[in-house]
Amino acid sequence: TMIPVGLLVLSLFHVSLVGSQPTQSSQQAPGPPHPAGEQPPLAPDNLSFPWSRLRLPRYIIPLHYRLLLHPNITNLSFTGSVQIQIDVQNNTNWVVLHSKGLRISMATILDQNLAHLSDKVAVILHNPSHEQIGIFSPRVLSNGQKYFLYIEFEAELAEGFYGFYKSTYRTSTGETRILASTHFEPTSARMAFPCFDEPSFKANFSIRIRRSPEYISLSNMPVAKTVEVHDGLLEDRFDASVKMSTYLVAFVICDFKSVTATTSSGVQVSIYAAPEKWLQTRYALEVAVKMLDFYEEYFNIRYPLPKQDLIAIPDFQSGAMENWGLTTYRETSLLFDPLTSSISDKLWITMVIGHELAHQWFGNLVTMEWWNDIWLNEGFARYMEYISVEATYPDLKVEEYLLHTCFAAVGHDSLNSSRPISSPAENPTQIKQMFDTVSYDKGACILHMLRHFLTEDVFQSGIVRYLRKYSYRNAHNQDLWDSLTNTCSEEDFISGKHCYSSEQASKNYLFAGEHLDLTAMMNTWTLQKGIPLVTVTRKGPRLLLRQDRFLRTVMPSDPLWSTLQKGFLWHIPLTYKTDASNTIHRHLMTTHTDSIHIEEDVSWVKVNTDMTGYYVVHYEDGGWDEITKLLLENHTALSYKDRTQLIHNSFQLVTLPTDVAETVYSVGAQDDYGWASLLHTYNISLSAAQKSKILFALTCSKDTDKLQRLLELGLEGKVIRSQDLSTLILMVARNPRGHHLAWNFVKKNWDTLVQKFQLGSFCIRNIIIGTTGQFSSPEELTNVQLFFESIREQALQLRATQVALDNVQKNVRWFQRNLETLREWLNKQMK
Repeated sequence: TMIPVGLLVLSLFHVSLVGSQPTQSSQQAPGPPHPAGEQPPLAPDNLSFPWSRLRLPRYIIPLHYRLLLHPNITNLSFTGSVQIQIDVQNNTNWVVLHSKGLRISMATILDQNLAHLSDKVAVILHNPSHEQIGIFSPRVLSNGQKYFLYIEFEAELAEGFYGFYKSTYRTSTGETRILASTHFEPTSARMAFPCFDEPSFKANFSIRIRRSPEYISLSNMPVAKTVEVHDGLLEDRFDASVKMSTYLVAFVICDFKSVTATTSSGVQVSIYAAPEKWLQTRYALEVAVKMLDFYEEYFNIRYPLPKQDLIAIPDFQSGAMENWGLTTYRETSLLFDPLTSSISDKLWITMVIGHELAHQWFGNLVTMEWWNDIWLNEGFARYMEYISVEATYPDLKVEEYLLHTCFAAVGHDSLNSSRPISSPAENPTQIKQMFDTVSYDKGACILHMLRHFLTEDVFQSGIVRYLRKYSYRNAHNQDLWDSLTNTCSEEDFISGKHCYSSEQASKNYLFAGEHLDLTAMMNTWTLQKGIPLVTVTRKGPRLLLRQDRFLRTVMPSDPLWSTLQKGFLWHIPLTYKTDASNTIHRHLMTTHTDSIHIEEDVSWVKVNTDMTGYYVVHYEDGGWDEITKLLLENHTALSYKDRTQLIHNSFQLVTLPTDVAETVYSVGAQDDYGWASLLHTYNISLSAAQKSKILFALTCSKDTDKLQRLLELGLEGKVIRSQDLSTLILMVARNPRGHHLAWNFVKKNWDTLVQKFQLGSFCIRNIIIGTTGQFSSPEELTNVQLFFESIREQALQLRATQVALDNVQKNVRWFQRNLETLREWLNKQMK
């Protein structure tokens, strides 16, 4: 039975809403009788939906949500109510907010004293294409006044991985147990409760969850108290949250166990997992405590909540999610089993925890204004993975992975189908596509470049300034650049605060006699796509420089080359070393051609020291010969980072060594008995790390029937979880025997895949790009084009389809240019 929020029980009238579905009488307590003179509801024909835009109106601001949820784990549904205090900043009769897939049984608007504004029935209109509802108030809501919006609703627990969804796990005795969890980023809080589901609408949240005694409930804040409602039904009442965005709200109802420790500043840290995996939580607890201590010191800002929970969810699409105070993870991203987990598993877990805890400041405390700047969240968190792990676990050698992060970014950014870091994104599909290599990896790499160019101290003090100034608020690109240069408003400047005026700030840094305009420089990296190629030529005592846009798919001899170069110019913070000294020289290149004076008698020059810069370098007129000679005679003159970058720049190739266990499994999977044995082990294993290695090995089989069976098991979602289906498809596609198999599977099951993962998700993107990445013939290109044409309406919404076509076209061109040369060379070697 759904019982309204306590304060409102006596004051609420039961309302039947036009356009909504009736609730079951068993789920909704009857309201008080209708007052005398109540008017019949307005017919929907008399009112049209009052708002036409995807973004919500800015004149109604949510202040505080009081949310009550009662999930029924048995019948996989939930009921709920929400009271939202709103601040009205323009006279209006309408409140427009988000709702998706919720059956709303009742809505009403009350004044600050919780009295009804009108005796007329509130009318609710739906705009499903925009995932919005409009609630009509017969009485005008007045500018400058605060009101309460009260809504009751119900829905099924979602299938898939978004909103308020069901998850399952299996015990060692074969029993299947159910839990309910949430994942709201970017636009799925609206699937759990009606809300103003945009990042700039920050508010406080007071959450109550009803449950039966065999479960526990978790949310962003600690439980203030638990009361018995009736017949053993318990209600957990959580402390009010800090001011935060809706996508960071979280709650989980489960039967998990936990381990707990306390940070040096008194924050309680707990790791939750399925009871039989409880022993795999110890390493994550150690890491989380260390990381919170590190970040409090690095950011010089206390973690603002009393607790931080980390929980391993059995069904989880992404790696993890930074919900404030309740971070959720894939089991492979949190659980470490000393018997089956490897060193690379340990590094992965450490990096993921570092990423999500960095978000507690970057993203949660300070949030991007809109999703076009999601890189301010994800680029920073990805970069802080490396800074935090390097500081807390130096033996894990995390800096090597930063190089590979930047290599991945270069690979994507050198395609014409790339995008600027800051890109328009309005609808949910476009927004989901922003969570990609550009936001995460390129974002991290340009921050790495900036940190090393400005120096560590300047960078760190700038981001502390940024976090302090915009705490519990939203920020844009420009706000970060202003903080890094210590720019302030004219008002702050006049009042004597320690900061620079805009004019002074552009001259704030001095390198080699040059003033650095940070905004102008960083706009070239965030507002235009692509990556520069810097060509270096030695002419006596001068180093001649030229910058072009680096493209892997088009050669300078191609007629398209000049068109694709037009309008591209970067402000490149160059670094270089020579054999004359260990000094790292800096130079800001702001024009297409430039030159630097060096000593004439130096024997070599290496540009982009330690690959701290996000640009590719080519050495002309014997420059590569000088580098090659150096490496042959004294390779230690260059750091391993420099040597790695030289290899990458010259060949554009990188395959980290795999774990020994993975190799052993892969060999074992080649015969029928070994393959069947591994599949059985996969089915019963309680170690997510071991299951991941086994799944990779199973996809290495040369038997296409076995590969097809794996794909079908993944689609079914029982033996192989649906969360792993996209990874499975990619693994099969990488197998030479499986890439056509995987592609045909995707074409056949496209609608099901979109239903499972949602159109703009990174899973769909990875499936499209991964299954076509091996194609290199004109016939295969035509096949891909025909399929994309058959799903034209969806394909036009996805960047991934163009990336896939770019990749296949690049492969076709490569074979056309190089196949005959390669064949001749091989024939010569065989003679």
